[in-house]
Amino acid sequence: MNALNKAERQAILDAASSPEFASLPPSQIVPTLADRGIWLGSESSWYRVLRAAGQQHHRGKAQARKKRVPATHTATGPNQLWAWDITWLPSAVKGQYYYWYMMLDVFSRKIVAHEVHLHEGMEEAAQLLRRASLAEGRLRKPLVLHADNGSAMKGSTMLATMQQLGVVPSFSRPRVSNDNAFAETLFKTCKYRPGYPRKPFSSIEAARGWIQGFVRWYNHEHKHSGLKFVTPAQRHHGQAQAVLARRASVYAAAKARNPLRWTGGTRDWSLSDEVRMNPKREMPGSNTMAA
Repeated sequence: MNALNKAERQAILDAASSPEFASLPPSQIVPTLADRGIWLGSESSWYRVLRAAGQQHHRGKAQARKKRVPATHTATGPNQLWAWDITWLPSAVKGQYYYWYMMLDVFSRKIVAHEVHLHEGMEEAAQLLRRASLAEGRLRKPLVLHADNGSAMKGSTMLATMQQLGVVPSFSRPRVSNDNAFAETLFKTCKYRPGYPRKPFSSIEAARGWIQGFVRWYNHEHKHSGLKFVTPAQRHHGQAQAVLARRASVYAAAKARNPLRWTGGTRDWSLSDEVRMNPKREMPGSNTMAA
């Protein structure tokens, strides 16, 4: 038979576990031994033996690369967890863009602060955070602010401002855009909304005016699919549960009037009082990022 016997397999394992070869793959070990006039088996045989012994990958000092886990946060009410980001708005001047700074409350999805600037920078971001904290009454109160890894997000001025305000920073993993999915989804809602200008903005004033109208609509008129179709403002100001309770009573009354039209229960209008950002895999997640 051509199969390696027990002694031959053990010889391969002993050589692979030796200090010299403990961190090398068979593709490096086999030719090195051949240069010394030693042949213990073909390269494919080495791989089969190591695989059977559970030693094929990351032996010795060659440790498996640790996978970074995204920051997980939970909000049970407004003004506990915010997310923010910056997106480009097209300008009529070729190569020039306007920058929309936006902060939203993850629990309610309400846009708590926003501005449009000519440049992207940490000073503008820090000023926006100060104004948002004042407007929402969050000075020196517990608050987590999540962002991606842009220079405006991690600049010294922004980090110092967060420390002064008592804001805890949270950042996405490098090159992982969906760690900040709440902000990214809101930007998509904006840019895919009917009425979004087909042509670039003629001026920064035009961009600011359009964004101001969008924010007003989004906060106070937009029935958010991730909030059982109440508005972010209703959720933010504690009105959502009353709105949903009224809807439930309407459905219950409709079923009572004509129960034969209902094959089961009425629509579920309950809304969780907990929202998770980047929930761990073992946690059952709901569609919290819809817009």
